[in-house]
Amino acid sequence: MSIGLEIRKRAKAGAGPILGILAVAYFSYHLIEGDRGLFAYLKLQHKIDKAEAVYLVSEGEKHALQKRVSLLRPENLDTDMLEERARDVLGLAHPDEIVIYRK
Repeated sequence: MSIGLEIRKRAKAGAGPILGILAVAYFSYHLIEGDRGLFAYLKLQHKIDKAEAVYLVSEGEKHALQKRVSLLRPENLDTDMLEERARDVLGLAHPDEIVIYRK
């Protein structure tokens, strides 16, 4: 009986530290791998960086289009831009012209 009693004593004494180590391991795992953990944060940061890059490209395209639109305003009409747009919309070109489309 003394061996069984000794085992129970040691089990009670070791249960606290073992549960503490398991709790620390559990929270450490979720700190790194969880839904709001380190890896999730890094993935989200990568998505944000990609979205900002797309935004900057879109802003550049927007400014280029605004520049082209400003050339067609009645206050400062650019005749070359007007002719280019008219030919594009109407599909007209001289037979000896080479037309290069940009998109």
